[in-house]
Amino acid sequence: MRFNSVLTIGLLASALLLNSGSIQAQKVKSAAFTYLPEQSDDRYNQRVPSKTLPLAKGGFIILAHKSANEYAVERYDADLKRQWSTPLPLTAEQAIEGFVSNGSQALVAVYDKSGATQSISAQALDLSNGQKAASKKLTETGLRDRRPGVAFSPDGTKLVAWRYLTRNTQIKSVSASVYDDKLSKLKDRSYDFNDQGAFFSTTIHVGNDGSQYVTLVSDEMKKLTVRRYLNTSADIKVMSVAVGGTFGGKVVNVFDSRFLLLPDNTLYAAAICNERETGVYHSLKVVKFDFSGEGDMKFAPEFLFTSEYLAETNKATATTAKRLEDVYLTDLLLTDDKQLVVVGEKKYEEGGDNSPGHTRELHLFGYNEFQSPTWHSIIAKDQVAPATEGFSSIGYRAAVFGSDVQLVTWEKLKGKSDLYLRRVNVQTGVVQEPKGLGLNVAADQNPSYVKDFTAWLDAKTIIGVSRPSKKSAALMLNKIVVK
Repeated sequence: MRFNSVLTIGLLASALLLNSGSIQAQKVKSAAFTYLPEQSDDRYNQRVPSKTLPLAKGGFIILAHKSANEYAVERYDADLKRQWSTPLPLTAEQAIEGFVSNGSQALVAVYDKSGATQSISAQALDLSNGQKAASKKLTETGLRDRRPGVAFSPDGTKLVAWRYLTRNTQIKSVSASVYDDKLSKLKDRSYDFNDQGAFFSTTIHVGNDGSQYVTLVSDEMKKLTVRRYLNTSADIKVMSVAVGGTFGGKVVNVFDSRFLLLPDNTLYAAAICNERETGVYHSLKVVKFDFSGEGDMKFAPEFLFTSEYLAETNKATATTAKRLEDVYLTDLLLTDDKQLVVVGEKKYEEGGDNSPGHTRELHLFGYNEFQSPTWHSIIAKDQVAPATEGFSSIGYRAAVFGSDVQLVTWEKLKGKSDLYLRRVNVQTGVVQEPKGLGLNVAADQNPSYVKDFTAWLDAKTIIGVSRPSKKSAALMLNKIVVK
């Protein structure tokens, strides 16, 4: 259902928190919010999953879908006072492709499919006043070609836009351009894949210094490879490791993978491997690609998905599954002292295109700073949302503070529909009991919680968008201070 949600500014103070029999106070402040639910062409992989971005100088910016033909970027201070709102009109042939901020501006990437071409353009907005600069086209390709792409550096000061060159639907090369935060072109690049055969996948990342990291799952989906391209040299640094192969007479390959590029140009990769013929989950493998100095690669011991692990999962979730399935990698979370948490989530649809979406248990795997597995935990949950919302309200949001991972979910626990906070100790894997945040979120067929807008201003301050459990069509922009 599509609707606009408007609520007069109000304050909900001293909301009660129910937590395993104990009462704890929260402070919740709420403000007006207008949002039109989006219809995504890929509910599992949203192009802009984070639409609230905290700012280093305080407050945050939001990318909100206001109407069928308009988005807006809005800046708020830490008390939810809106400082400016800049409209971004879009046609029916356009879609938001990316959203990032840096020290002085926000950048919005826009995909356009009109006439005989597809293109990606970028729009810069001044963070001090919301003023828009002229839009700049970054890349363009034919209407029948693969959809072009764009990626931003960790600090938002560099971006790379690309288009695919194919032969008989197979990717043969990628033509890319690297830009700085002023959208000035730094480098044109071509990444050649003629040596990769017909069955591989690739993703492009860009570092804060403008270097590009092309990640590949190749060799019939058995190998993880990273190629580094510099703007100042023609040399290409390549690191590669086999994670699949034939084990016990069974062919094992990569089922799902995820990559994380850090500001220091270290890149982490995780892969779930399964048996090609049966789909049975085989193992989780983690690799660290370090491109500093001469560059080296650290391959963590594999974590096997044994029958004992399946029994642990069934016990944690009170189910009797015969095998692991529908578990996808969703996060690579790293602490300041280089301890890693790999997160997988079970998510699926019941039937056809209009079936409800489900997300269930989280699988967490902890690694110390030496890449050794130290613990694993399974967090049981059972979330469902109408097909019109896709997975934008269910699932989870995560953030790292010190030695803790914080997880926020919308669930109905002990009859109470609310946003719940869990803390995971990264050193031990111990998971605290979920704590309700006191929002009394509605539980019906209308949008009740929009996960895309959840963000942390600091370890105790969470921003979120939800609808209270009363007869109202209005969503609220909330600031929750956790005591």
